[in-house]
This record gives sequence, C-alpha cells and structure tokens, in this order.
Amino acid sequence: MVTAIVHIKADVDRIPEVAEAIAEVEGVSEVYSITGEFDLLAMVRVARYDEVAEVVPGRINKVTGVRHTETHIAFRTYSRHDLEAAFSIGLSDAD
Repeated sequence: MVTAIVHIKADVDRIPEVAEAIAEVEGVSEVYSITGEFDLLAMVRVARYDEVAEVVPGRINKVTGVRHTETHIAFRTYSRHDLEAAFSIGLSDAD
C-alpha cells in the first residue's frame, strides 16, 4: 500500500465543492479542510507508486477549483490506530 499526502490549494469560494469532488476520486480515502498555506489535505492510498500519478495529476488536479497541489509520499506508518488494529486482530471486547 502506497500512501500519499496531497496538500491542495483551491478557489476560496469553492472549497466545500472541491473537497466533495476530491473525496469521490478513486484512491482518495479522506479529505480534510486545513489551516495554513493550503486549503485541503487529501490522503491517497493506492497499491502501486505509479497509481499515485494516475490519481493526483490525472484526477485530483483536474477537479474544477483546484489551483495547486503538493504531494508527499509516506515511507512508514506510525499511527497508534494502525498499531492497535494490528494487535487486536481476532480479539473482541467480549473476551
């Protein structure tokens, strides 16, 4: 699994519509509105690196209202959520 973090600058008057359109793009798992230099952050999760090229310049950049993107590729995940999920496989609260 390849995870890409995509920072997005959008037309200010279209941020909600841009976010909703990006959330519908295949390969995008989440979209957040954020503070700072960028307006939105999209999490892209795909099977192969070359699919990032299909999703970001091929789909996200073509959404009406997207002005600029900056993409970062994640090397490892250190999420507490992911670690807890890995250790709770097959376990339930009823045990």
